[in-house]
Amino acid sequence: MTDMGLSLFPSSPLLDDQAMEEARIRWATRAMPPGALGRLQDLGVHLAGVAGVCPPPVPGNPVVVVFAGDHGVVADGASAWPSEITAAMVAAVSSGGAAISVFAEAVGAQVVVVDVGVQTPLDLLPSVRDERVADGTASIASGPAMTLGEAEAALAVGIRIASEQLEAGADCLIGGDLGIGNTTSAAALIGAFTGRSAQEVTGVGAGVPAGGLDHKRGLVATAIGRAAACAEPIDVLATVGGLEIAALAGLFIAAAENRVPFIVDGVIAGAALCAAEALAPGTADLAIAGHRSSEPAASIVLDHLGLCPLLDLDLRLGEGTGACLAFPLVQAAARALAEMADLPNTGGG
Repeated sequence: MTDMGLSLFPSSPLLDDQAMEEARIRWATRAMPPGALGRLQDLGVHLAGVAGVCPPPVPGNPVVVVFAGDHGVVADGASAWPSEITAAMVAAVSSGGAAISVFAEAVGAQVVVVDVGVQTPLDLLPSVRDERVADGTASIASGPAMTLGEAEAALAVGIRIASEQLEAGADCLIGGDLGIGNTTSAAALIGAFTGRSAQEVTGVGAGVPAGGLDHKRGLVATAIGRAAACAEPIDVLATVGGLEIAALAGLFIAAAENRVPFIVDGVIAGAALCAAEALAPGTADLAIAGHRSSEPAASIVLDHLGLCPLLDLDLRLGEGTGACLAFPLVQAAARALAEMADLPNTGGG
């Protein structure tokens, strides 16, 4: 691994058992029947474990970081859309017209858009942060997506931006993604990290691929087979991943290391979380699954990492949309645990 003056793969802190037990006891003394808030109580306990204190802080400054990158496998018929659409979607987000822009405004979240590997120049979009590692990846159908150095650099982008946002006051990080062809890379990553087949992990993504779904499964199968020869998680990420996926993994690692809640979106973010967990074991323990994407690999990730999503709305857009929609539940769980009154003492017995 290249020496970058920073440990890219710290051991993520585990959930604080004492804070979680205190949260369970606190829930039991709130003014409501036992267990009446269901899974919101589990979420409150989780938040206490992440923060290491009960009650946990109520997040009020969420930031959505949307990483964008292109994928060489598009040229092999992996997508129904050309790579140029990635730049168009970046423009839509930066102008406030994308779904994530609308949802972020609805929940009071700031959106930061980061070009970590878009093929099309974005010179006319000054609001987009330029952290470009490469002009997209190579095709996973014919060789490694990235060099080891590129994968490490993209990870470092995610770690650095997460750290900067936290220093600026962010108290909940939401990871988003943009990249035509990224469901192909995500499927290959998930297959490689979970041991599942291309048939199981490959979905239609943004639409039936130009080469058809069976063709896309073939591309994924080839990539999974190549990843099987990798000795280390970073090699898997470089071989079949994407620049924006690597950056998302870095974001998650940094959030976990800093004990700040982070919400994971759909299948692309799920692939990034698999990579983050392999690189920094324990990261997934601190994650909050925002929703269950309709992409088949998304449920495989949730099962593999033992996560239960807050929402199930048949979403498959990416951008961080499902994770962003879940933020009010995270906020509500923390607020209820902190602010609900004690159970009245009836004096009975």
